[in-house]
Amino acid sequence: MAQDDGTGRRRVFIGSFTAAGGPGLVYGAVGREGALTLRAAVDDVPDPSYLALSPDGGMLYTVSETAEGAVAAYRVAGDRPELAGPPVPVDGSGPTHLGLYAGHVLTANYGCGSVTAVPVRPDGTLTAKPSGRLQHTGCGPHDRRQRGPHAHQVQPDPSGRWAVSVDLGTDSVRICTLADGTPALRHEFALRPGSGPRHLAFHPDGTHAYVVNELTPTVTVCRWDGETGSLRPLTEVPLLPGAPAGDAYPSGVVVSPDGRFVWAATRGEDVVSVLAVEGEALRLIGTVPCGGHWPRALAEYDGFLYAANERSGDVAWFAVDEATGLPRYEGSVRVPAASCVVFG
Repeated sequence: MAQDDGTGRRRVFIGSFTAAGGPGLVYGAVGREGALTLRAAVDDVPDPSYLALSPDGGMLYTVSETAEGAVAAYRVAGDRPELAGPPVPVDGSGPTHLGLYAGHVLTANYGCGSVTAVPVRPDGTLTAKPSGRLQHTGCGPHDRRQRGPHAHQVQPDPSGRWAVSVDLGTDSVRICTLADGTPALRHEFALRPGSGPRHLAFHPDGTHAYVVNELTPTVTVCRWDGETGSLRPLTEVPLLPGAPAGDAYPSGVVVSPDGRFVWAATRGEDVVSVLAVEGEALRLIGTVPCGGHWPRALAEYDGFLYAANERSGDVAWFAVDEATGLPRYEGSVRVPAASCVVFG
């Protein structure tokens, strides 16, 4: 449930890397024309790189993307986020993403390639330790980046039946449930070797998913069956109109609320790609500059698109053309080492 900051404006929360000079967890408001106004920051947790709000908007959960790895809960119903207990170690290194599933917070631990489950109490706080962990196995053909598993994202599917984790190191997507609080593998689906899948976004109809690949600037279109937890790759579409001029590492992927467009960010090229959804295919419409350097994440809110530009240290916002899906730069705010944007 979306809430406001007491002035009638909707809330925004931004994660950042404190190890790279970021202020920690930044909070503020969304004003007219999508503009962000930042109020302050709290730095109780190091490297709060990815955030997720509870369904009622009263709690905010964040990973601590450190070598030790932890997850923390904040109360956000008041004037400023308040840490609701000490961070909980996740028994995994470098957690990059988290999602709420079946009464637990699940973290994707990139460093060691695992998924950890931490129970959520009825009041939204976290238990003192995880209830279980699933270790991924496997590798890929990329000598430097795929010597072992690297879970990069975990989230529930639209039906809420399944937890879906994307692993860059093994070129695969795993489908899990919880068994006595422990993530239990039900299916694993292979993508093209060497593609390096990073993040996945579901279509609003709940029957398709789009996987953005970090090691090749592409997105894989998949058919999703929420009844059986089955993911079927259909086609792979380039995110750039030609060969990359230099580094090109896709990061975030977002589907428009009406399901007509897919947006994906590519670091190095520093662009947002716009793709039209045409049945079970995607068509690249074009790319636009991301408004900064090294766009780590994208978010859509109320008709505007937002890019967290990590290396330029800002969050840019764009008005979206309803007919073409093309974003138009409107402005930005300074957030050093920005990594994630969440609204609610």
